[in-house]
Formats: sequence, C-alpha cells, structure tokens
Amino acid sequence: MAQTLKDKIVELLSHHKVGTLATIRDNKPYSRFMMFNHDDLTLYTATNEQAHKAEDIAQNPHVHILLGYDHDSDHEHYVEIEAEASVEHSTAVKEKFWNEQLKHWIPSADDPEYLLLKLTPTTILYYEKPGSEPQEL
Repeated sequence: MAQTLKDKIVELLSHHKVGTLATIRDNKPYSRFMMFNHDDLTLYTATNEQAHKAEDIAQNPHVHILLGYDHDSDHEHYVEIEAEASVEHSTAVKEKFWNEQLKHWIPSADDPEYLLLKLTPTTILYYEKPGSEPQEL
C-alpha cells in the first residue's frame, strides 16, 4: 500500500529530531537548532523560560521549522513547516517529552524553568529531495 503524504511526513518527523526553529525578533528572522519531538503532526520542543525564543514567541507566535535532509544517508526528504507556537502547560506532556539529552539546559522534567513549546502546523511543505516540487499538507 502506498504511503500517504501524511504518513511520509510523520515518518520523517520520527527519524529527524534536530532541525531549525525560526522566530521573529525586532521584525527580523532568528533561527536556531532545536531538538523536536512530535505527536502526530504537532511538534514539541523544549526550552528554558529565560531563553530569547520564549520572548520572541510571546511577541509573535508564528514560527518556521526546517527538518529532514541528511546528505550522509539516503534521507534526502525534508519539510518546511509554518506553525503557531504556544506553551504546553500539561505536566504529563512535559514529562513525556523531557529526556536525558536535555539535561545540559533543563535538569529535570519538573524544573520550574522548563518550558515546552507546542508547535501546531498551519502549512507543511514536503520535499521528496532537494530541487523537487513540494507537496503541501
């Protein structure tokens, strides 16, 4: 059975955890590498409440995410995602997405400065490989 576009995107999100998150600061884009998790098509990324991105999102919740493409493997597919960012307050969800890799920035899931950003896609463009026409979901 052929994979649907949504299936391809969910599979990509499952295999590619590091990407860029761009916010707007002083009317200019600002990008940084982030670790992403997902629940279906909704992305989650952890940050510290003192980080600039938290301020940026409070001012403007529109973000851009770039995930995928690994030239060292056969994973040439990637996605560009426009999303609305919000703060996830659920303790259960925060615990679900906290992991040991975050210890450098957030010591534990119950750290008071641990902020989990929920990124709800408004547009997802899927590229099978660089230079290909995007498919929109």
